[in-house]
Amino acid sequence: MTLRNRELVNLLLVGLLTAAGFTAVYIARQDVVSAGSLSYAAFFLAVFVAAHVILRFALPDADPFLLPLGGLLTAVGLTMIYRIDPDLALRQGLWVVVGLAAFALLVVFVRDYRLLDRYKYILGLMAILLLALPAVPHFGRTINGANLWVGIGGIVFQPGEFAKVLLVIFLAGYLRDNREMLSIGTGRFGIPSLKHFGPLLVIWGGAMLVLFQTNDLGGGLLYFSIFLAMLWVATARWQYVVVGLGLFAAGAYALYHVTPHVRERVSIWLDCSWTFSSACPVYDQGYQLAQSIYAISGGGFFGQGLGRGVLLTAEGNTYIPYLETDFIYAGIAQELGLAGAAGLVLLYVVFCYRGFKIALQASDGFSKLLAAGLTAAIGIQAFIIMGGVSGLIPLTGITLPFVSYGGSSVVANFGILALLLMISDRVNRERS
Repeated sequence: MTLRNRELVNLLLVGLLTAAGFTAVYIARQDVVSAGSLSYAAFFLAVFVAAHVILRFALPDADPFLLPLGGLLTAVGLTMIYRIDPDLALRQGLWVVVGLAAFALLVVFVRDYRLLDRYKYILGLMAILLLALPAVPHFGRTINGANLWVGIGGIVFQPGEFAKVLLVIFLAGYLRDNREMLSIGTGRFGIPSLKHFGPLLVIWGGAMLVLFQTNDLGGGLLYFSIFLAMLWVATARWQYVVVGLGLFAAGAYALYHVTPHVRERVSIWLDCSWTFSSACPVYDQGYQLAQSIYAISGGGFFGQGLGRGVLLTAEGNTYIPYLETDFIYAGIAQELGLAGAAGLVLLYVVFCYRGFKIALQASDGFSKLLAAGLTAAIGIQAFIIMGGVSGLIPLTGITLPFVSYGGSSVVANFGILALLLMISDRVNRERS
């Protein structure tokens, strides 16, 4: 079976699972099967098959599993959003179309992704500008205590999602050019000299500025973790990772004492996650996390079933605020149980496995670092949000890749998917 035929078979299986999910939710709501519920699944399958057709002509040797994996994660998110609010599911479906359109444009018109290396400094500057946009007066929007959004007219988007991709491209080009210098060690233990820590200190400072500006520990952790992952891939020096983690811990500790929002998130995490003591402000700041933990524990092993969980009040409001965005993993765990929640984690593990395999097989440094950085971005972001929702780490305001409701996240993630497929197509052609 050819790579593209294997991809098509996998997409058809994803389409069947999507139809089953929407049908289960609709039966739970109406006790009948409706053609309207199945139309969501049919439309979903049609747009992904269209993307598959484009890959057949543009990237015939690309990895056959990444697009179905992205489709299955998107299907899980759409089904859960449809269960919460059908109108939101319709909007998310439109954003999926926009994301796949951007995916197609990248695949068709960016014939050689390595040309992006020429513009790495411009892209790096654009990433900084995007990260700074929420701080611009009259444009920035503060939601749930974090200043991560920008509103222009009637459109509200999260520029950090696009900055993440541009930052990875910049780092891939920069680290490829300077990997020899960064790999040189001096002294008894082979620790690089102070001047070689310059880029690390700059990125660390930038991550702390993002944290301070946006009041979001997750954003700074995400950007800095991506950098550390790519730095380790480029140099294979564990000293950078150790020093980097120490610097981030020191910066986070300092900001904990000067930023009330960060201090509040950490306090809620300690009181509600680890001890669940009487100090946990269940009906105040810690309401979301407390309800999330209740929802996850109430799911049991196999869950309550799609559409049958206790997620909505009698008035149709969600028990957990921002359930369709920050806390969608808690809703999945409530209705699909530990088995479904673990299955979702496994999908991200397989996605990362395919992405890192592409990085290992790449012959040039830019492709290797770009694939590793993009894959790390998806994996780390998924861990941060799932860890926060389950109480493993302090709660953050970032989205679950491909699953959470949000247009900017969907479009950025399909851009990452397109770049990974372009790299894999080149890798497989070179190996054949």
